[in-house]
Amino acid sequence: MTNALSDLLAKRDWLLADGATGTNLFNMGLESGEAPEIWNEAHPDRVARLYRMAVDAGSDLFLTNSFGGNAARLKLHGAEKRARQLSRIAAEIGREVADQQARPVVVAGSVGPTGEIMAPMGALTHDLAVEIFHEQADGLKEGGADVLWLETISAPEEYAAAAEAFALAGMPWCGTMSFDTAGRTMMGLTSADMVTMVEKLDNPPLAFGANCGVGASDLLRTVLGFAAQGADRPIIAKGNAGIPKYVDGHIHYDGTPELMADYAVLARDAGATIIGGCCGTMPEHLERMHEALSTRPRGERPTLEQIAEKLGPFSSTADGTDDAAEPAPRRRSRRRRA
Repeated sequence: MTNALSDLLAKRDWLLADGATGTNLFNMGLESGEAPEIWNEAHPDRVARLYRMAVDAGSDLFLTNSFGGNAARLKLHGAEKRARQLSRIAAEIGREVADQQARPVVVAGSVGPTGEIMAPMGALTHDLAVEIFHEQADGLKEGGADVLWLETISAPEEYAAAAEAFALAGMPWCGTMSFDTAGRTMMGLTSADMVTMVEKLDNPPLAFGANCGVGASDLLRTVLGFAAQGADRPIIAKGNAGIPKYVDGHIHYDGTPELMADYAVLARDAGATIIGGCCGTMPEHLERMHEALSTRPRGERPTLEQIAEKLGPFSSTADGTDDAAEPAPRRRSRRRRA
């Protein structure tokens, strides 16, 4: 069955995704601790502007403002009963923006983690996780999303629950995990583990990959790991715009537009087909990424040395595939596309 994303993938050898959600919304006035999803109803004009900024910068697809729009996450804001509604509105705004364009633009319904620990380690059962993801998926479908986009997942059990929920909703989907602990997800998965997991799913994604994490260098090391497994599905790379640093009381990502342009080309040459940015990625980054992908010829698969030379050193010597390697200090996983 074809859909807007698979149609584009059949015609193009790379697609540009969008950038950050949180960073851009904070610049529009979002307060720390405020649920961005509430803005779908309170400030639809600002959410539409977020989407348009990505499209105007050259993005072929953008993610809806619904990352934390599931009942488990919205419960923190007393809005758990509005999960379906807020996700629907997020997609409706995106549908209107996409339909105004003269070229095909894919509306990808963002679905983030529940924020809960899956059983048996935690209290979130498989059935409840499926129910939570299914509710949000239905809302995004009703709002006109072309595809669902699972992101920043750490646990394979949660990834599998989302896959089942998306099948119930009858929606195509893509899914990324965050490899932010010395080349592994917070729950211990390696890039090779993810490829194996994806191929075993009853409802596998159209495309899979990595987002967020530590920095652009680390993310591309993970992409190389996917490619080394001979993955047939399109690979997604959505790395952060450099490393977060506190500047004048605010988080600032040090990746320049020039660095992100290099990252985009390296990601393509490493094997990624859908390339975008995550935390800190602004329209000016996307513009340079689009220019680089459009004008620079495809090169050989980059080595780790070439990646480090262009984008900076890796955060750890371990890539997650060597059990004997010394892991980097564990860091807290970022739970929103800042």
